[in-house]
Amino acid sequence: MTQSHPTSAAEPDVACPVPMETLGAIYRADEYDLPELLDAIQPLKRAQLAAYLYGKSHMHQLGLKVARACTREDLVRVAGEIGSVIHGQAHLPPPKPAAVPVPGNKPGQKKISLGGQKKETPKISLGGSAAKGRSFDW
Repeated sequence: MTQSHPTSAAEPDVACPVPMETLGAIYRADEYDLPELLDAIQPLKRAQLAAYLYGKSHMHQLGLKVARACTREDLVRVAGEIGSVIHGQAHLPPPKPAAVPVPGNKPGQKKISLGGQKKETPKISLGGSAAKGRSFDW
Protein backbone atom coordinates (compact mmCIF):
# COMPACT_ATOMS: atom_id res chain seq x y z
CA MET A 1 0.00 0.00 0.00
CA THR A 2 1.47 3.33 -0.99
CA GLN A 3 0.87 6.52 0.97
CA SER A 4 1.38 9.94 -0.45
CA HIS A 5 2.67 12.76 1.71
CA PRO A 6 2.29 16.42 0.91
CA THR A 7 5.53 18.04 -0.11
CA SER A 8 4.44 21.66 0.25
CA ALA A 9 3.71 23.70 3.37
CA ALA A 10 0.17 24.31 4.55
CA GLU A 11 -1.69 26.94 2.59
CA PRO A 12 -2.05 30.29 4.34
CA ASP A 13 -5.41 31.24 5.78
CA VAL A 14 -6.96 33.79 3.42
CA ALA A 15 -8.93 35.35 6.29
CA CYS A 16 -5.78 36.35 8.20
CA PRO A 17 -5.37 40.13 7.87
CA VAL A 18 -1.56 40.06 7.99
CA PRO A 19 1.04 37.98 6.10
CA MET A 20 1.99 34.63 7.63
CA GLU A 21 5.51 35.90 8.35
CA THR A 22 4.09 38.76 10.44
CA LEU A 23 1.69 36.42 12.23
CA GLY A 24 4.56 34.03 13.00
CA ALA A 25 6.68 36.86 14.41
CA ILE A 26 3.77 38.01 16.61
CA TYR A 27 3.16 34.44 17.77
CA ARG A 28 6.82 33.98 18.77
CA ALA A 29 7.30 37.46 20.26
CA ASP A 30 7.88 37.87 23.97
CA GLU A 31 6.20 40.53 26.11
CA TYR A 32 8.95 43.05 25.29
CA ASP A 33 8.98 42.63 21.50
CA LEU A 34 5.22 42.31 20.96
CA PRO A 35 4.37 46.03 21.42
CA GLU A 36 7.00 47.02 18.86
CA LEU A 37 5.66 44.52 16.32
CA LEU A 38 2.08 45.66 16.88
CA ASP A 39 3.01 49.35 16.52
CA ALA A 40 4.25 48.59 13.00
CA ILE A 41 0.74 47.43 11.97
CA GLN A 42 -1.89 50.00 10.95
CA PRO A 43 -4.59 50.46 13.64
CA LEU A 44 -7.48 48.95 11.64
CA LYS A 45 -5.36 45.99 10.50
CA ARG A 46 -4.29 45.47 14.13
CA ALA A 47 -7.97 45.45 15.20
CA GLN A 48 -8.77 42.96 12.42
CA LEU A 49 -5.89 40.80 13.61
CA ALA A 50 -7.15 40.94 17.20
CA ALA A 51 -10.65 39.83 16.11
CA TYR A 52 -9.20 37.12 13.87
CA LEU A 53 -6.99 35.69 16.63
CA TYR A 54 -9.74 36.02 19.25
CA GLY A 55 -11.95 33.78 17.12
CA LYS A 56 -9.36 31.00 16.98
CA SER A 57 -9.54 28.84 20.10
CA HIS A 58 -5.81 28.15 20.17
CA MET A 59 -4.98 31.85 19.61
CA HIS A 60 -7.61 33.39 21.90
CA GLN A 61 -5.14 34.75 24.49
CA LEU A 62 -2.89 36.17 21.79
CA GLY A 63 -5.95 37.90 20.33
CA LEU A 64 -6.57 39.56 23.69
CA LYS A 65 -2.94 40.71 23.84
CA VAL A 66 -3.25 42.26 20.38
CA ALA A 67 -6.59 43.83 21.38
CA ARG A 68 -4.87 45.63 24.29
CA ALA A 69 -2.97 47.60 21.64
CA CYS A 70 -6.23 48.62 19.91
CA THR A 71 -8.81 51.28 20.65
CA ARG A 72 -12.35 50.25 21.41
CA GLU A 73 -13.57 52.26 18.42
CA ASP A 74 -11.28 50.39 16.00
CA LEU A 75 -12.35 47.01 17.37
CA VAL A 76 -16.05 47.95 17.09
CA ARG A 77 -15.48 49.27 13.55
CA VAL A 78 -13.99 45.98 12.33
CA ALA A 79 -15.89 43.43 14.45
CA GLY A 80 -19.13 45.12 15.49
CA GLU A 81 -20.42 44.51 19.01
CA ILE A 82 -18.03 41.59 19.51
CA GLY A 83 -15.25 44.16 19.16
CA SER A 84 -16.58 45.86 22.28
CA VAL A 85 -16.59 42.50 24.07
CA ILE A 86 -13.01 41.79 22.95
CA HIS A 87 -11.92 45.23 24.18
CA GLY A 88 -13.61 44.67 27.54
CA GLN A 89 -12.05 41.24 28.04
CA ALA A 90 -8.64 42.49 26.96
CA HIS A 91 -8.69 45.15 29.67
CA LEU A 92 -9.90 42.99 32.56
CA PRO A 93 -7.41 42.71 35.41
CA PRO A 94 -5.53 39.40 35.33
CA PRO A 95 -7.03 36.70 37.55
CA LYS A 96 -5.43 36.25 40.94
CA PRO A 97 -3.43 33.04 41.24
CA ALA A 98 -5.10 30.29 43.21
CA ALA A 99 -4.09 30.14 46.85
CA VAL A 100 -1.66 27.35 47.58
CA PRO A 101 -2.83 25.30 50.55
CA VAL A 102 -0.49 25.52 53.51
CA PRO A 103 0.19 22.25 55.29
CA GLY A 104 -1.30 22.09 58.73
CA ASN A 105 -4.68 22.05 60.30
CA LYS A 106 -7.34 24.63 59.74
CA PRO A 107 -9.05 26.05 62.80
CA GLY A 108 -11.61 23.59 64.09
CA GLN A 109 -10.24 20.73 61.98
CA LYS A 110 -9.43 17.47 63.74
CA LYS A 111 -5.97 16.01 63.42
CA ILE A 112 -5.88 12.80 61.39
CA SER A 113 -3.39 10.06 62.14
CA LEU A 114 -2.80 6.94 60.11
CA GLY A 115 -1.65 5.07 63.20
CA GLY A 116 -4.92 5.57 64.95
CA GLN A 117 -5.48 6.52 68.52
CA LYS A 118 -4.73 4.18 71.39
CA LYS A 119 -7.94 3.28 73.07
CA GLU A 120 -8.22 1.47 76.32
CA THR A 121 -9.83 -1.89 75.65
CA PRO A 122 -12.83 -2.61 77.80
CA LYS A 123 -12.36 -5.26 80.46
CA ILE A 124 -14.49 -8.33 80.29
CA SER A 125 -16.33 -9.25 83.42
CA LEU A 126 -18.07 -12.52 84.03
CA GLY A 127 -20.36 -10.80 86.43
CA GLY A 128 -21.02 -11.51 90.02
CA SER A 129 -19.34 -10.08 93.09
CA ALA A 130 -16.49 -12.61 92.97
CA ALA A 131 -15.41 -11.34 89.54
CA LYS A 132 -15.12 -7.71 90.61
CA GLY A 133 -11.63 -6.41 90.09
CA ARG A 134 -10.58 -9.38 88.01
CA SER A 135 -9.87 -9.03 84.30
CA PHE A 136 -9.95 -11.87 81.83
CA ASP A 137 -8.35 -9.93 78.97
CA TRP A 138 -5.33 -11.49 77.41
